[in-house]
Amino acid sequence: MSRRTASCACGQLSLDCEGEPLRISICHCLACQRRTGSAFGYQVRYPEAAVAIRGRFSGYAQAGDSGNVARFGFCPQCGSTVFWRPDALPGIVLVAAGAFADPAFPPPPTVSVYGDRRHAWVALPPGCEALD
Repeated sequence: MSRRTASCACGQLSLDCEGEPLRISICHCLACQRRTGSAFGYQVRYPEAAVAIRGRFSGYAQAGDSGNVARFGFCPQCGSTVFWRPDALPGIVLVAAGAFADPAFPPPPTVSVYGDRRHAWVALPPGCEALD
């Protein structure tokens, strides 16, 4: 079984993720754009039982464009958001894809959401399902 580690920029907060992710997706909602400072959020979904959190984290809750609330875990030292738990998906942890800092993982997203807010220059990878 594969094991991957995601961490914040300073390394104080890390997550050990066991097995393969349930889903890899990108989100173009305005809340993700603001949270990431990028054109979209890129996240890897795992069952909560497959994720072990090491280090300290602070949290905040924020409603996304859907109105659903997610509870974000970020490093109190460097400020990196590493993971979040959406209230609408109990037992699921989403991990910021860039926190793995591995060019070979994750593979391209298979799902894209909030395409109506997608920047015009962003092209979806082949085979990526668009859920608007």
